[in-house]
Amino acid sequence: MWQDFVEAGYTSDWQSSKLGQYATGIALTNLSRGLYADHYNGLVTKGAPILNPAVSSADPLNAPKKIIITDCGDSSHWLKYRADNGQLADDKPGGRQLINAIVEKQSDGTWKVTDYGVHDVGTC
Repeated sequence: MWQDFVEAGYTSDWQSSKLGQYATGIALTNLSRGLYADHYNGLVTKGAPILNPAVSSADPLNAPKKIIITDCGDSSHWLKYRADNGQLADDKPGGRQLINAIVEKQSDGTWKVTDYGVHDVGTC
């Protein structure tokens, strides 16, 4: 999901069909809305986050239908820029931040992120 989001962020392509490959529901809505806001405000995102996700819980344990993934992502090299002149959009440096995601098994057997939260820089 994050790789598709990073790719869409290069042009703030809020309509990218790739976003729905690994996200649905609230997660997909939030990804699209964030990209639309960047598009509307003339921003693009360059670089990529450093991620190291791990499953923190599974429900039910023996045959999971829902898992929680936790990460301490680093956005230091994944920043917003103005599309018109390539300048940094703000003075926020990025950094390490707690990320939690709910991933649920879909009726077709695939797994998709249904919700996620990215906390403030410095939360991990």
